[in-house]
Amino acid sequence: METVADTTTAQAAAPRRTPRPRADALRNRERIIAAARELFVESGPDVPLDDVARRAGVGNATLYRNFPDRAALTHEVVLAVTSRTTRRAAEAVAAEADPFAALSRFVHAAADERIGALCPMLSGVFDRDHPDLLAERDRLEEAVEGLVARAQSAGRLRTDIAVGDVLVALSQLTRPLPGIACLDIDRFTHRHLQLFLDGLEAPARSELPGSAATLENLRRRD
Repeated sequence: METVADTTTAQAAAPRRTPRPRADALRNRERIIAAARELFVESGPDVPLDDVARRAGVGNATLYRNFPDRAALTHEVVLAVTSRTTRRAAEAVAAEADPFAALSRFVHAAADERIGALCPMLSGVFDRDHPDLLAERDRLEEAVEGLVARAQSAGRLRTDIAVGDVLVALSQLTRPLPGIACLDIDRFTHRHLQLFLDGLEAPARSELPGSAATLENLRRRD
Protein backbone atom coordinates (compact mmCIF):
# COMPACT_ATOMS: atom_id res chain seq x y z
CA MET A 1 0.00 0.00 0.00
CA GLU A 2 1.38 3.37 -1.02
CA THR A 3 1.92 5.80 1.83
CA VAL A 4 1.92 9.57 1.88
CA ALA A 5 5.69 9.48 2.23
CA ASP A 6 5.98 7.31 -0.90
CA THR A 7 3.84 9.74 -2.86
CA THR A 8 5.89 12.70 -1.67
CA THR A 9 9.13 10.94 -2.60
CA ALA A 10 7.82 10.09 -6.07
CA GLN A 11 6.71 13.66 -6.64
CA ALA A 12 10.10 14.95 -5.56
CA ALA A 13 11.87 12.54 -7.89
CA ALA A 14 9.73 13.42 -10.92
CA PRO A 15 11.34 15.97 -13.21
CA ARG A 16 9.83 19.43 -12.99
CA ARG A 17 8.34 20.81 -16.15
CA THR A 18 9.61 24.23 -17.07
CA PRO A 19 6.66 26.33 -18.21
CA ARG A 20 6.94 27.45 -21.83
CA PRO A 21 7.05 31.22 -22.32
CA ARG A 22 3.85 32.73 -23.62
CA ALA A 23 3.72 33.73 -27.27
CA ASP A 24 3.50 37.43 -26.44
CA ALA A 25 6.52 37.12 -24.12
CA LEU A 26 8.53 35.48 -26.91
CA ARG A 27 7.49 38.22 -29.33
CA ASN A 28 8.58 40.89 -26.89
CA ARG A 29 11.95 39.21 -26.47
CA GLU A 30 12.44 38.98 -30.23
CA ARG A 31 11.45 42.62 -30.67
CA ILE A 32 13.95 43.71 -28.03
CA ILE A 33 16.76 41.77 -29.72
CA ALA A 34 15.85 43.19 -33.14
CA ALA A 35 15.67 46.75 -31.78
CA ALA A 36 19.00 46.36 -29.99
CA ARG A 37 20.60 45.04 -33.18
CA GLU A 38 19.36 48.07 -35.13
CA LEU A 39 20.46 50.59 -32.52
CA PHE A 40 23.85 48.95 -31.97
CA VAL A 41 24.43 49.35 -35.71
CA GLU A 42 23.22 52.93 -35.78
CA SER A 43 24.79 54.26 -32.57
CA GLY A 44 27.22 51.67 -31.23
CA PRO A 45 26.94 49.10 -28.42
CA ASP A 46 26.73 51.75 -25.67
CA VAL A 47 23.34 53.07 -26.78
CA PRO A 48 21.04 53.67 -23.76
CA LEU A 49 18.90 50.63 -23.00
CA ASP A 50 15.92 52.96 -22.55
CA ASP A 51 16.24 53.71 -26.27
CA VAL A 52 16.21 49.99 -27.02
CA ALA A 53 12.99 49.52 -25.05
CA ARG A 54 11.43 52.50 -26.81
CA ARG A 55 12.41 51.18 -30.27
CA ALA A 56 11.06 47.73 -29.39
CA GLY A 57 7.77 49.21 -28.18
CA VAL A 58 8.04 47.70 -24.70
CA GLY A 59 8.46 49.09 -21.22
CA ASN A 60 11.77 49.20 -19.41
CA ALA A 61 10.51 46.58 -16.97
CA THR A 62 9.90 44.16 -19.84
CA LEU A 63 13.39 44.73 -21.21
CA TYR A 64 15.08 44.15 -17.86
CA ARG A 65 12.91 41.13 -17.12
CA ASN A 66 14.33 39.52 -20.27
CA PHE A 67 17.84 40.98 -20.08
CA PRO A 68 19.05 42.03 -16.63
CA ASP A 69 22.01 44.00 -17.98
CA ARG A 70 23.71 45.20 -21.16
CA ALA A 71 26.02 42.18 -21.31
CA ALA A 72 23.06 39.78 -21.39
CA LEU A 73 21.37 41.73 -24.19
CA THR A 74 24.59 42.04 -26.19
CA HIS A 75 25.14 38.29 -25.83
CA GLU A 76 21.76 37.56 -27.40
CA VAL A 77 22.26 40.07 -30.21
CA VAL A 78 25.64 38.58 -31.15
CA LEU A 79 24.18 35.08 -30.97
CA ALA A 80 21.21 36.08 -33.14
CA VAL A 81 23.33 37.79 -35.81
CA THR A 82 25.80 34.90 -35.97
CA SER A 83 23.04 32.30 -36.19
CA ARG A 84 21.15 34.19 -38.91
CA THR A 85 24.37 34.64 -40.91
CA THR A 86 25.08 30.90 -40.71
CA ARG A 87 21.61 30.22 -42.11
CA ARG A 88 22.35 32.58 -45.00
CA ALA A 89 25.32 30.39 -45.95
CA ALA A 90 23.11 27.29 -46.12
CA GLU A 91 20.50 29.18 -48.13
CA ALA A 92 23.16 30.35 -50.60
CA VAL A 93 24.33 26.79 -51.21
CA ALA A 94 20.76 25.64 -51.75
CA ALA A 95 19.93 28.50 -54.13
CA GLU A 96 23.04 28.56 -56.34
CA ALA A 97 24.48 25.66 -58.33
CA ASP A 98 27.63 27.62 -59.17
CA PRO A 99 30.00 27.62 -56.15
CA PHE A 100 31.24 31.17 -56.73
CA ALA A 101 27.69 32.44 -57.15
CA ALA A 102 26.85 30.78 -53.83
CA LEU A 103 29.79 32.52 -52.14
CA SER A 104 28.76 35.85 -53.66
CA ARG A 105 25.17 35.39 -52.57
CA PHE A 106 26.30 34.64 -49.04
CA VAL A 107 28.59 37.68 -48.84
CA HIS A 108 25.78 40.04 -49.85
CA ALA A 109 23.32 38.32 -47.49
CA ALA A 110 25.79 38.53 -44.60
CA ALA A 111 26.11 42.25 -45.28
CA ASP A 112 22.35 42.61 -44.92
CA GLU A 113 22.62 40.89 -41.53
CA ARG A 114 25.13 43.61 -40.58
CA ILE A 115 27.68 41.08 -39.41
CA GLY A 116 30.29 43.81 -39.21
CA ALA A 117 28.34 45.33 -36.32
CA LEU A 118 29.55 42.44 -34.15
CA CYS A 119 33.07 43.87 -33.97
CA PRO A 120 32.45 46.81 -31.60
CA MET A 121 30.22 44.61 -29.45
CA LEU A 122 33.02 42.14 -28.68
CA SER A 123 34.74 44.36 -26.15
CA GLY A 124 34.66 45.40 -22.52
CA VAL A 125 33.12 42.91 -20.12
CA PHE A 126 31.46 40.93 -22.89
CA ASP A 127 32.15 37.20 -22.57
CA ARG A 128 33.25 36.31 -26.07
CA ASP A 129 34.26 32.83 -24.88
CA HIS A 130 30.78 31.83 -23.77
CA PRO A 131 30.12 28.23 -24.93
CA ASP A 132 26.97 29.20 -26.85
CA LEU A 133 28.83 31.88 -28.79
CA LEU A 134 31.83 29.67 -29.48
CA ALA A 135 29.56 26.92 -30.81
CA GLU A 136 27.70 29.35 -33.09
CA ARG A 137 30.97 30.89 -34.28
CA ASP A 138 32.29 27.44 -35.15
CA ARG A 139 29.12 26.71 -37.15
CA LEU A 140 29.52 29.95 -39.10
CA GLU A 141 33.20 29.39 -39.79
CA GLU A 142 32.53 25.83 -40.93
CA ALA A 143 29.81 27.07 -43.30
CA VAL A 144 32.07 29.74 -44.83
CA GLU A 145 34.94 27.25 -45.09
CA GLY A 146 32.63 25.03 -47.11
CA LEU A 147 31.68 27.88 -49.45
CA VAL A 148 35.32 28.80 -50.02
CA ALA A 149 36.49 25.20 -50.48
CA ARG A 150 33.78 24.43 -53.06
CA ALA A 151 34.51 27.57 -55.06
CA GLN A 152 38.25 26.86 -55.06
CA SER A 153 37.76 23.19 -56.00
CA ALA A 154 35.65 24.29 -58.95
CA GLY A 155 38.38 26.66 -60.12
CA ARG A 156 36.10 29.65 -59.61
CA LEU A 157 37.90 31.24 -56.64
CA ARG A 158 41.54 32.29 -56.58
CA THR A 159 43.67 29.92 -54.53
CA ASP A 160 45.89 32.47 -52.75
CA ILE A 161 43.16 33.47 -50.29
CA ALA A 162 41.72 31.75 -47.24
CA VAL A 163 38.51 31.90 -45.23
CA GLY A 164 39.93 34.64 -43.03
CA ASP A 165 40.33 36.93 -46.03
CA VAL A 166 36.63 36.66 -46.77
CA LEU A 167 35.61 37.25 -43.15
CA VAL A 168 38.00 40.19 -42.66
CA ALA A 169 36.82 41.97 -45.80
CA LEU A 170 33.19 41.28 -44.99
CA SER A 171 33.67 42.64 -41.48
CA GLN A 172 35.47 45.77 -42.66
CA LEU A 173 33.06 46.58 -45.46
CA THR A 174 29.95 46.16 -43.31
CA ARG A 175 31.18 47.63 -40.05
CA PRO A 176 29.11 50.69 -39.06
CA LEU A 177 30.83 53.98 -38.34
CA PRO A 178 28.69 55.74 -35.70
CA GLY A 179 28.85 59.51 -35.67
CA ILE A 180 30.44 60.06 -39.07
CA ALA A 181 29.18 62.81 -41.33
CA CYS A 182 28.37 60.43 -44.20
CA LEU A 183 25.27 58.92 -42.61
CA ASP A 184 24.08 57.38 -45.88
CA ILE A 185 27.27 55.37 -46.40
CA ASP A 186 25.36 52.07 -46.19
CA ARG A 187 24.03 52.57 -49.72
CA PHE A 188 27.55 51.89 -51.03
CA THR A 189 28.06 48.62 -49.11
CA HIS A 190 26.85 46.17 -51.77
CA ARG A 191 28.66 48.10 -54.50
CA HIS A 192 31.97 47.78 -52.69
CA LEU A 193 31.32 44.16 -51.78
CA GLN A 194 30.86 43.39 -55.45
CA LEU A 195 34.21 45.03 -56.24
CA PHE A 196 35.75 42.81 -53.57
CA LEU A 197 34.09 39.70 -55.00
CA ASP A 198 35.32 40.54 -58.51
CA GLY A 199 38.83 40.52 -57.08
CA LEU A 200 38.31 37.04 -55.61
CA GLU A 201 37.26 35.38 -58.84
CA ALA A 202 39.72 33.13 -60.68
CA PRO A 203 41.88 33.55 -62.61
CA ALA A 204 43.67 36.00 -60.34
CA ARG A 205 44.54 39.31 -61.95
CA SER A 206 47.29 40.26 -59.50
CA GLU A 207 49.65 38.87 -56.91
CA LEU A 208 48.55 39.52 -53.35
CA PRO A 209 51.10 40.81 -50.84
CA GLY A 210 51.64 38.91 -47.59
CA SER A 211 49.98 35.62 -46.76
CA ALA A 212 46.38 34.45 -46.68
CA ALA A 213 44.39 35.20 -43.52
CA THR A 214 43.41 32.00 -41.74
CA LEU A 215 40.89 31.42 -38.98
CA GLU A 216 43.82 30.91 -36.61
CA ASN A 217 45.07 34.40 -37.48
CA LEU A 218 41.69 35.88 -36.65
CA ARG A 219 41.45 34.08 -33.30
CA ARG A 220 44.90 35.21 -32.15
CA ARG A 221 44.51 38.10 -29.70
CA ASP A 222 48.12 39.02 -28.94
